[in-house]
Amino acid sequence: MFKILSNKDNLQVIYEDNHIILVNKRAGDIVQGDKTGDKPLSDVVKDYIAKKYNKPGNVYLGTVHRLDRPTTGLVIFSKTSKALPRLNKLFVSKDISKTYWALVKNKPKKEADTLIHWLKKNPKNNKSTAYPKEVAESKKAILHYRTLKKLDNYYLLEINLETGRHHQIRTQLASIGCPIKGDLKYGFDRSNKDASISLHARNIQFTHPVSKEDLNITAPLPKDAIWDACL
Repeated sequence: MFKILSNKDNLQVIYEDNHIILVNKRAGDIVQGDKTGDKPLSDVVKDYIAKKYNKPGNVYLGTVHRLDRPTTGLVIFSKTSKALPRLNKLFVSKDISKTYWALVKNKPKKEADTLIHWLKKNPKNNKSTAYPKEVAESKKAILHYRTLKKLDNYYLLEINLETGRHHQIRTQLASIGCPIKGDLKYGFDRSNKDASISLHARNIQFTHPVSKEDLNITAPLPKDAIWDACL
């Protein structure tokens, strides 16, 4: 497990070298700019790099992937134009292994299972719907989960994705009656105090795009009594 290298300006840097930087995203942060006009995490990371290395002018930073705004956990950014296409290729070829933790309301019928659905996104309400069979404009979604722990009122699930669809984990878990804690959009009955949902990108494993070193990086959980009970 990697220690937090920097925790300044609410930016948790978990890993950094000349080519890549991994941060532990907070709930509420947006990875890239959107119509809200809020400052995105990418700009926060650029500011951090500019300040740390005393870089004048524009700082290069490539966004490799995203996390939903209310979700927490690991996000990879590229610091060089050499690393970015190689990281993109790793994602396309599925040579990056991402593990998520989720707190859900109800006990799944099976302790571990593979979920296969067809997801259709509705841009008007920014929500996806899961179907058991293919429908028009739907995309196949596959995830694997296992139950790690029973808490007093929740269940901790570990999730590995085979596909990366819009709101995939949130939609598929809701479809089996296990909405994620705090996720009002997908059926949980109340929000979390910080407007987060209890879905955390916990671990990433991949081969470094330049050095070829095998990396296995774990992000600390959010500061919360229920998350603390998971450890």
